[in-house]
Amino acid sequence: MTARAAELGPRPGPSTRARVRVVSEVGSAERADSLATEEPMEIRLQAPGGSERTVAVTMRTPGRDFELAAGFLFGEGVLAGREQVHRISYCTDPDLDEEQRYNVVTVGLTGPLPEMPTMDRHFLVNSACGVCGKESLDALRLRGCAPMVPGPALDRAVMWELPERLRSAQAVFAKTGGLHAAGLFTASGDVLAVREDVGRHNAVDKLVGWAFLTGQLPLDGHVLMVSGRASYEIMQKALAARVPVVAAVSAPSSLAVDLAKDFGMTLVGFVRGRRFNVYADEGRIAP
Repeated sequence: MTARAAELGPRPGPSTRARVRVVSEVGSAERADSLATEEPMEIRLQAPGGSERTVAVTMRTPGRDFELAAGFLFGEGVLAGREQVHRISYCTDPDLDEEQRYNVVTVGLTGPLPEMPTMDRHFLVNSACGVCGKESLDALRLRGCAPMVPGPALDRAVMWELPERLRSAQAVFAKTGGLHAAGLFTASGDVLAVREDVGRHNAVDKLVGWAFLTGQLPLDGHVLMVSGRASYEIMQKALAARVPVVAAVSAPSSLAVDLAKDFGMTLVGFVRGRRFNVYADEGRIAP
């Protein structure tokens, strides 16, 4: 498997320069500012014979795009292992506008295209799509997602430190103030990788994609820390990657708690200062 970035011209970065007028009680002044870049990204699958299928379109912050594609496909059950991937590259379609070529990522497969309907990120997160919570959890079981095994044991002091360790690794957030982050930590609190994106789900996809492409799955014994709330979709991605503990700065959703309880995952929310709430499986947190 190889991941290749074609020479397609200037690549968009994670931040964009802008001019803003700052207004205060003493007047106003114009100054330079940095914005978090937001661009669409289309994920395509390509079979050895050249046949292609668009799988998803998501709004993301450019950077770590191949990880985002791999992590999304793995989290949704489209990919099961690295051996299925021949190459990941940006699109070189001559009919595509040059400025859009870094917004299309093609995942070349070693085998035929999987039998699956075209997927769209908007459809996946649409609360009006007619799928209830129980059906969502049943779908994970049908995919073969098994409950977590016991462990690891976490000291509460380690949990208290995770938000600041995550925040200190957010280089683009420090410039823009406009990105979510997801960090992977050891049970002792050591940071292994941090990824940023305008979408909190994308940040997790990039993190899982990093582990997928570097052969580090499953992630048993690790902790996933996210900068926002813990949703069902984030828990689904953690389950697929076999992360037993998910912690969030903000609140979890009800379906996220249901998923954690059904699959034996520890879910922690409102990790702020020297306190947090444990919503599922408190046995992994040392008393």
